[in-house]
Amino acid sequence: MNLYETDPEFMERFEYFAFEEVTNESGQQLPDETRFMAILAALIGVQGVDEFKVMLPKALDAGVNAVSVKEIVYQAVDYLGMGRVLPFLMAANEVMEKRGIVLPLPGQATTTLKDRLEKGVKAQVDIFGEHMKEVWKNGHINRWLSENCFGDYYTRTGLDLAQREMITFCFLAAQGGCEPQLTAHAKGNINLGNDKDFLVKVISQCLPYIGYPRSLNAVACVNKAVE
Repeated sequence: MNLYETDPEFMERFEYFAFEEVTNESGQQLPDETRFMAILAALIGVQGVDEFKVMLPKALDAGVNAVSVKEIVYQAVDYLGMGRVLPFLMAANEVMEKRGIVLPLPGQATTTLKDRLEKGVKAQVDIFGEHMKEVWKNGHINRWLSENCFGDYYTRTGLDLAQREMITFCFLAAQGGCEPQLTAHAKGNINLGNDKDFLVKVISQCLPYIGYPRSLNAVACVNKAVE
């Protein structure tokens, strides 16, 4: 179905807002690669798989490489669960195969099953501070968080820590209901140099895809993190 034929007035206004007004708003612009990475992460968070299929080719054309796309999808599993991420993994594979990108992509893992906890804790400390050094001892879920979320994913190449914290911020902002975690990760972003102005730009560029309520909640969490 062609929405330009069935819903021309709506599409005219949506496209103007998303692709002209938002992208060109003074003081809220981001480099194309960063903007598309944030949008892809937000679309996973909001479960917009059809729009993800629309935006992924645009992201690849704008310079987001295939490895970065896969890393965004993989890391989303920690924040949304495989039940919600599998359709996006399948969609990414479908788009890449149509573009002639050979799968599987080169491996990006830097940990083993023996050192994933140690390196995961180090990543947490690098992002959030020294107080994270012993948190993994507070029950098995905190241990899993250190060895699986941070040890298996944050330690991978393809994205640096600042980029990984940005996409995590987008996953949490887009899905909603995660405000305590969103505030914590806003602090993590700020610690890595993704300051308040940057995070507000990220929210602004994601707003057409996640809506106003979650965008305003995200801004409130950033303000709280700064305080």
